[in-house]
Amino acid sequence: MRPFYLSLLLLLMFVPMLAQAGILKGRVTDENGQGLPFASIYINETASGTATNDQGYYQLQLEPGTYSLEFKYVGYRARNEKVTITDGTKELNVQLMPEVLNLKEVVVHAANEDPAFAIMRNAIRLRKYHQNEVNAWQAQVYMKGVYRLDKVPPKVLGIKVVDVDTGIVYLSESVSVLNFKKPNKIHERMISSKVSGQKKGFSFNQASEMNISFYDNLLKVQGLSERGFVSPLANNALFFYRYEYLGTFEENGRTINKIKVIPRRKNDPVFSGNIYIVDGSWRIHSTDLKLTKDAGIEFVDWIRVRQVYAPVAAQVWMPVSQRFSFEAAGLGFKGGGYAMGVYSRYKVQPAYSKPPVVEEIEPETEKEALAQAKSPRKAKFKVIKPKEIAPEDQQPVVDEKLLSKKEVLAIEKEANTRDSAYWASVRPVPLTQEEVKDYSKKDSMEVIKNSRAYKDSVDVIRNKPSIGNFLLGGYTYTNSYERKRLEFDPILGLTGGPSILQYNTVEGVAADVRMTYIKSFEDRRAYAIEPTIRYGFANEKLNAKLRLSYSYDPFKNSNIQVEGGRYIYQINNLNPISPFVNTVYSLAFEKNYMKLYQRDFAQVSWRTELLNGLNLNANLNYAHRMPLQNSTDFTFRNRDGEEESRFTSNVPINSELEDASFTTHEALTLTAGLSFKPGMKYITRPDDKINIGSKYPRFTLSYRGSIKALGSDVQYSMANLTISDNVSFGLFGASEYSLTTGTFWGKEDMRLMDYKHFNGNRTFFAGTYSGFQLLDYYRYSTNNKYLEAHYEHHFNGFLFNKVPLFRKLKWQEVVSLNYLNTKESRNYLELGVGIEHIFKIVRVDFVTSFQEGNKARAGFLIGVGF
Repeated sequence: MRPFYLSLLLLLMFVPMLAQAGILKGRVTDENGQGLPFASIYINETASGTATNDQGYYQLQLEPGTYSLEFKYVGYRARNEKVTITDGTKELNVQLMPEVLNLKEVVVHAANEDPAFAIMRNAIRLRKYHQNEVNAWQAQVYMKGVYRLDKVPPKVLGIKVVDVDTGIVYLSESVSVLNFKKPNKIHERMISSKVSGQKKGFSFNQASEMNISFYDNLLKVQGLSERGFVSPLANNALFFYRYEYLGTFEENGRTINKIKVIPRRKNDPVFSGNIYIVDGSWRIHSTDLKLTKDAGIEFVDWIRVRQVYAPVAAQVWMPVSQRFSFEAAGLGFKGGGYAMGVYSRYKVQPAYSKPPVVEEIEPETEKEALAQAKSPRKAKFKVIKPKEIAPEDQQPVVDEKLLSKKEVLAIEKEANTRDSAYWASVRPVPLTQEEVKDYSKKDSMEVIKNSRAYKDSVDVIRNKPSIGNFLLGGYTYTNSYERKRLEFDPILGLTGGPSILQYNTVEGVAADVRMTYIKSFEDRRAYAIEPTIRYGFANEKLNAKLRLSYSYDPFKNSNIQVEGGRYIYQINNLNPISPFVNTVYSLAFEKNYMKLYQRDFAQVSWRTELLNGLNLNANLNYAHRMPLQNSTDFTFRNRDGEEESRFTSNVPINSELEDASFTTHEALTLTAGLSFKPGMKYITRPDDKINIGSKYPRFTLSYRGSIKALGSDVQYSMANLTISDNVSFGLFGASEYSLTTGTFWGKEDMRLMDYKHFNGNRTFFAGTYSGFQLLDYYRYSTNNKYLEAHYEHHFNGFLFNKVPLFRKLKWQEVVSLNYLNTKESRNYLELGVGIEHIFKIVRVDFVTSFQEGNKARAGFLIGVGF
């Protein structure tokens, strides 16, 4: 009985405390009585804020006491209200009036510029100080994401659209605790999450993703643009923007300047709209800025960024609310939505004891004074730097242990278990009637949608086969309720992947039929069974293999595979030429670049993450390897009376071997690789871990070797080291590079398939863009030391955006460099220039190769690049 009495005692203790909390609610309206969406309400005593919903309603839960509330809306005069909270509910409706702007008296000279430029220059001068005015901070962030579809097409590219309605398609809320410490340490802990129609789901809201600042020179919003966008306060902003002074208004004893932000050129990656600057301190008061298609954004037609700042400590202003709204249309779909964040419970560690000051330097000569009088822009200024406060002299406000890890976001396991009472108590922005209905409808429909009958009915439509599925895209049969699916390869793999029907000179017409059965579980474990049967109609050989795969630890991306059978493989283990391309070149041009051998084998593979950013791959393979010969010379090409085929032997030509042929033999091969990317940041969800990258390169150390054991005839060892990375250069574009060096030792007995091969290409279809485009597939394969380098720079429109035609077509420029040094290749170099994003996905390059400084080959290549 004691636990019962203890529970009752605790209940009696806490009920009075719960009853003491009061609720303040109401509506913020404009001069016509219409609700103001996303109006900001700031509570001075708690350094917290909230915002109204789409109809202008707000709601706050406050402890008893008297509070000073400030109601703000961009373009309207702020209003201060004092309110006393007791237990129960209190209603406070507030009407805001449009701001009345006062124009400063300006002495006009012929050379004068708009007064906005002087204001913005001061704001730019102090940009870095305001960017760094806190050493560390913590805040609670409420986020809501609402995405809706207003129009849905019946079909997309001939495929029927299934189970997609108009209205709200995604609604989610979350509450997180966000920690930040200079220079760039950040950690977010999501303590509650709610997704409409997914009671077991976790929100994809991420407060740290919304943590953008116009004090940064370049704002990068993932998915919107590859280049980023220049801030109106950037160091080089005057090159990209014009400014127009619209006037000032008074707010809490401060003068606020309203500045219109105007792009200098139509197609620069810049914002337009209004920014509000506090006079004297020259900090951001609020923003109402917009990006359009002219700025180069992708996937949406426009996006609008509205932020409201407020003082959360002495000399420290932080965002108290921000909202990103957007609209998009394409492929017959049309819709829009918003993501909003409300910040409260700020704890800050200021960086300065007092704010910086901008002072005008008096002219030293009469000539300078006259020049300054005629043109104020020639005035000189200096910034009086503030005194910095050492972080150790202040109380810590963030959890140092969390920030010491590379974890960016952690979602608590119980985050999606909160009930409606909890959300009613923490939700600072009331739901609209439409959102309330969406939660109610989808949560009640979730049971139905998770039922077998419903999922089977959707699968019947989804699983309906079509000629396009079988011919080009491959076919998938899904059983959603049992989490099972069957996947089949396409008949023609045009994208460079597997293909059921193919042609080569060894097998003639070959049928390569692969089926993959996948069973997944709720905890993200999965297993796959993949049988493959292959038959060559010319050499009349049947091959078959079976692969079993089990993914067992989503937090470490762990997987184990067992595979075995008899199958046909390319001698170059990188598979540089796809079945489709080889088929086209064999039948149309009488070029059989693909060289094949047969292998009876058994192998086991394992993959896992040992430590954060450190991955291990291992493979043990035992194979009986057999040579193959050409069995057909059929081609579509008209030989004009020629009797001899132009097809080459199935034995490749290699510069290090007089004869690259081999006899049947056995090989026991071990492959192992360690890949390490220092500083790997990651997100921890209750059911898995997501790696999201690092500023450091990736280092990969690999070993491959064979020993004469268990009947193996091959013995050698090979190791290589690869360094690779993607590097952003802001508006100038982004680069990708990789550098690999390796060597062999203990080479007692080797065959050509054991050599180090390179990703070559001899067709006008571009090969992999991380490989060579004109290199022979086998000529420079080596079992000696080698050096391989690849570099590619995507300008992302930096040059082409200045050419009206290219800008309209949205084409982008790219350059590439590939280098190889082996015993026989010596110094082999490829230089390429190209155009990408043609029809969104097509890329065309012109590439020239050089051997020891002498031109070797050149040609145009076409490929697919996103």
